[in-house]
Parts: sequence; C-alpha cells; structure tokens
Amino acid sequence: MLTQRSRYALRAMLFLATQTAGGPPVPMNRIAAAANVPRKFLELILADLREAGFLHSHRGKMGGYCLSRPPYLISLGEIIRVIEGPLALVPCVSRTAYRPCTDCRDEAACAIRRTMARVRDETARILDGTSLADATAEELAAA
Repeated sequence: MLTQRSRYALRAMLFLATQTAGGPPVPMNRIAAAANVPRKFLELILADLREAGFLHSHRGKMGGYCLSRPPYLISLGEIIRVIEGPLALVPCVSRTAYRPCTDCRDEAACAIRRTMARVRDETARILDGTSLADATAEELAAA
C-alpha cells in the first residue's frame, strides 16, 4: 500500500511537472496549497527529492523549487523508491534490498516468492514506465 508520504511526494512532483519549464521557482507554500500537503511535512519530502536529484531549490525572496529534469525523464517509480525504498512487497524479491525471509523453508520452491516477484515486476513496469509527463497528460485528458 502506498503511504501518505508517497502520495504527498507524487502530488507535489505532479504539480511541479505542470509548471512552465525554465520558469521561476515555485514557492513551497504554493506547492503545499496546490498539492494539498501540510507544509512541514512537505519540507521533509522536498528535501529528500532534492537530495535524490529530482529538484533544484533556490533560496531567498524569489526562491522555491523546480524540477531538475524534464517531466518526461522522471518516473513515478523513481519517486516512490526515494520515499519508500524498494517496490517489492517482500524482501526476498527486492532487487535493491534483497533479504531472505526468516520464516521461509525453501526460497526456490516458495509459491509466495514467485507470485510476489511477478507483482514486483508488473508494479515496476507500470510505475517506471509512467513519467510525470505521462501522468499529467492523462490527468489533463481525463478533465
């Protein structure tokens, strides 16, 4: 299940993806209001996304945030991984944080592991294949 933190991150990034490329940085208060995210929580999320290289921040009176790459080069999967960590539902199928399950008798024969690997693969395919530009275009098409 997607956490509230991930939903906030996605909403903030989707909002920033709709802003004019090369335009002025967007103040945090404006992002918080548009994405319906509490400002204090948003500060922490934006700091993580900035450290991961998805955002540039600018200080001062005219400061704020902007995407560091075009929206078509940032996938929803990348954002979720920064906020949540691996997409896998169980650690034994994670590609980035593999850990054997402590209660599994035979990993190679585990039906749960095989199923969760398929879930991970399809989840990654969809999320990594959907950019901010794709998501905002679908949002606009639905309106």
